[in-house]
Amino acid sequence: MASDLRKCLVLFVFLIFYSTTSLAQDCSKYSFPNHKQFTTCKDLPVLNSYLYWTYTPSSHSVNMAYRHANITSPTWVAWAINPTSKGMVGSQAIVAYQGSDSIVHAYTSPITSYGTKLQPGNLSFAVSELSAVFANKEYIIFATVKLPNDNSTVVNHLWQDGPLNGNTLGIHRMSGPNVQSMGTIDFVSGKVVATTSGGSSRVKGRMVHGVVNAVSWGIMLPLGTIIARHMKVVRPKALWFYLHIICQCLGYVIGVYGWATGLKLGSDSSGVQHNPHRNIGIVLFSLGTLQVLALGLRPKPDHKYRIYWNIYHTLCGYTVVILGVINVFKGIEILNPGKEWKNAYIGVVSTLAATALVLEVLKWSIVMKERRSTTDSHIKVDEHEVAKPDERV
Repeated sequence: MASDLRKCLVLFVFLIFYSTTSLAQDCSKYSFPNHKQFTTCKDLPVLNSYLYWTYTPSSHSVNMAYRHANITSPTWVAWAINPTSKGMVGSQAIVAYQGSDSIVHAYTSPITSYGTKLQPGNLSFAVSELSAVFANKEYIIFATVKLPNDNSTVVNHLWQDGPLNGNTLGIHRMSGPNVQSMGTIDFVSGKVVATTSGGSSRVKGRMVHGVVNAVSWGIMLPLGTIIARHMKVVRPKALWFYLHIICQCLGYVIGVYGWATGLKLGSDSSGVQHNPHRNIGIVLFSLGTLQVLALGLRPKPDHKYRIYWNIYHTLCGYTVVILGVINVFKGIEILNPGKEWKNAYIGVVSTLAATALVLEVLKWSIVMKERRSTTDSHIKVDEHEVAKPDERV
C-alpha cells in the first residue's frame, strides 16, 4: 500500500513538472515559418515577447527577429534600440502593424520626444532586410541592424505594443508591463538585464497627478456644486452652506496639489506637449482660485451688488465643474491606463448626474408644495375678508 502510494506521488509530481514545463514559453523550441535560424534567443520578461539574433563580427551587425505573441485585439508592436539612454526618448524603433487592408506594414521610426508619434523616418544606424509577418496571433519582425556603437555589442533596448484603430496607432498603456519593457542586452554574451521594477517615478507621478485631479476637480467640486444647488431646502437652512464650503475648499486644496504635480511633470518632461489638457488646467486653477477668493469679497445679502456677485459666482462655479470633468477625461486619454479607469470615472460622473437630477425633482416638488400652501393661505384670507360685512357703512 505504501509502495503504491509512493508511486502515485512520484507520478503526480512528474505530471505537474511536465505540464508546467510544456506550458512555459521557450524561444529555443520555436520554429520560424520560413525556416530561418538564429544562434541565440532570449525570452523577454514581459509582453509575451522574444528576441532572436545572430551576431556578425565582420559587419558589427545582428540579423534579428522580434516575436510578439498572444495578440488578441488589433495591435501594433515595436522593438527599439536607444543609443543614448535607457528610456523611450532617443530610441530608434522598428514598428509593425496589420492595417485595415490586412497588409502587414513594417517601417523604422525615430522617437525624439514623449509626444512623438510613430511616424516613418530614418534611424541613426543602418537597418536593412526589414520585413514583418502576422500569423497565429503573433507578429514577427525581421531585420538586419548595424549596431550603433562601433566599440560595443551592448545596447539599451525596448519593446512595446499598443492599440490599433484601422491604420491609426494609439498610445500604449502607461502602467504595468508596458512601462517595464526595457533593458540592456549584449549581443555577444547573450546576457539580458531587463527593467521590471514596476515603472519609473515619472510614470508613478503621472498616475498620482491623474488620481488627485480626478478626485478634486472631477468629483469634489461637482459634489459641492450639487450641494449648493439642491440642499437649500433642507433644514437647518445653514447646513447646505457649510457642507458646500467644506467640499469646495477641500477639493481646491487637493486640486492645488494636483496642479503642483502637473507643473513638476511638465518641468521633468520638456518634450511632452498636451496643450488642450494643460490650457484647460490653467483656466481651471485660475477660476478655482477666484472662487476661493470670492469668499472674502462676498457682499452681505441685502447689499445692492449682491445680485451681481451671485451671478458671477454661479457662472464661474458651473464653468469649473464642466471644464473639470472634461479635463479629467482628457487626462485619462493621455495616461491610457485601461478601460476600467475610464469606465469607473464614467460611473462616478453618471452617479453624480443622476443624484443631481433626483434632487432637482425633489427640490422643485418641495418648492411647488410650499407655493401651493402659501397660495391657499392667501386665498383663505381673501375669502375671509370678502365674507366680512363692510363695517365702514
